[in-house]
Amino acid sequence: MSEVGKFMRGRRFTKADYVEDGVGCIHYGEIYTHYGTSANEVISHVRPEMKSGLRFAKPGDVVVADVGETVEDVGKAVAWMGTDDVAIHDHCYAFRHSMNPKFVSYCMQTTSFISEKAKYVARTKVNTLLIDGFSKIRIPVPPLEEQERIVAILDKFDALVSDISFGLPAEIKARRQQYEHYRDRLLTFKEAA
Repeated sequence: MSEVGKFMRGRRFTKADYVEDGVGCIHYGEIYTHYGTSANEVISHVRPEMKSGLRFAKPGDVVVADVGETVEDVGKAVAWMGTDDVAIHDHCYAFRHSMNPKFVSYCMQTTSFISEKAKYVARTKVNTLLIDGFSKIRIPVPPLEEQERIVAILDKFDALVSDISFGLPAEIKARRQQYEHYRDRLLTFKEAA
């Protein structure tokens, strides 16, 4: 990943800094409790006077949580698709790159990525991402048109899974397995010789 982009750590803010209307922000806990693969709106804001001391993800960056209760939560990502910069917490990294942001976020959900990521999680009282190792994980980099085609397919599966989530547990399970199968197949590339 470090060959196709760079990681920038956020800056600290607390729940006491939250206001109804202010600077849009993403807190690390929201990444695994609220956001999905991508987001274009925030659910939280911090005091406007804090703006100069914050760090921001730009539209197209992928925001990655660096701590969590479980190994799965650590390194969970959301592609920031909003129109404005968004402040990120100091337990987050913004991954700035030139790829399709949703493609990167989908790649980070694959079984193979998650098993690689697990090697770079310090398992202490709070699981923490070891960014130096994490940044060395390899992700596929097909042409942008192929990234966009894959995202369009996965977005359709994601919408299907979300739309049928009312009262059809067996169907949901089958569609999620199908979605994971196709996501992993679409995002697995043969190594160039």
